[in-house]
Amino acid sequence: MEPEKLSVVIKCEGKWSQKLYQKLSSPSPTEHLQVSVEGPYGPASTYFQKYDKIVMFSGGSGITPFISIIRELLHMANNPSNRTPQIILVPAFKKSMDLGILDLLLPISGTSYDISGILLQIQAYVTQESEPATEDQQVYKTIWFRPSALDAPISATLGKNSWLSLGVMIVSSSAVFLALVAIITQFYIYQIEHNTNIIYSYSKRSVINMLLICMSIATTVIIAFLWNKEKNSTETRQIQTVDVPTPVTSPGMSSWYYNADRELESLPTKSFAGSTKVNYGERPDFRKILKENEGSGIGVLASGPKKMREDVAAICSSGFSSYLQFESISFSW
Repeated sequence: MEPEKLSVVIKCEGKWSQKLYQKLSSPSPTEHLQVSVEGPYGPASTYFQKYDKIVMFSGGSGITPFISIIRELLHMANNPSNRTPQIILVPAFKKSMDLGILDLLLPISGTSYDISGILLQIQAYVTQESEPATEDQQVYKTIWFRPSALDAPISATLGKNSWLSLGVMIVSSSAVFLALVAIITQFYIYQIEHNTNIIYSYSKRSVINMLLICMSIATTVIIAFLWNKEKNSTETRQIQTVDVPTPVTSPGMSSWYYNADRELESLPTKSFAGSTKVNYGERPDFRKILKENEGSGIGVLASGPKKMREDVAAICSSGFSSYLQFESISFSW
């Protein structure tokens, strides 16, 4: 859907994320950002088309896996030959300004999608506010980074064609080993045996052979490593010369940086206005929602706080309905 792009959603809540937000919002933001991503944990993949309906419960930032899932289903729905299930999205947030993350349900790229091809119903809950916010508030900032040359894929020591390279290394190591054995035997061992008329001991020969094996492998690996390093350096220099088009919606920004401030008024719920309902000052009633969506082939997904996932799992496993198939997505072990 968005080739060559990796999207990372960071909720600005604690000290670390606050500091990161300030750093990225500064007049001279960092050019590159190195991140280490872990999670979410759950099913490696799910064949969503097997369900007739999918009910998704999320709490806070737990909605992020569902954004990817809905984008994928939206992409599939734009192909007439694909069958997509009906989706009931039930996100819960503390503040109304957090509703802005729903804007990510539609891909950020310029690719146009017909949202009428997907049956999506959103029942959002704002737990700590009894009415919508009256003041416009900046919800989140979207930043696009131009890939760094150092971010190019790094080939392993064996290179991209690892099996072929491994075979070449084995053959090369064997050839180097045999050559070293022949040289040492001819010019060292035979000379000692010829001059002293004493047979060189088997134990000494074994030690020398082990050393030669190690030397052969080390020599071959070092040569392969240096060759791949030089090859990667050449590719890196080629990447540095590639121009990245400047986003047309980022006047005044450099070619590698795009900054789009989204506000509460630009919520994507206007795109899904006919299928979106926001409930203020209450928490979702999981049992009631599941009862309203009874039927066969129902998939239930939960992502968010541990207590919420356990509550949904308990309802699905209590015999409430024999048609519910539950899956949990977690950001921690």
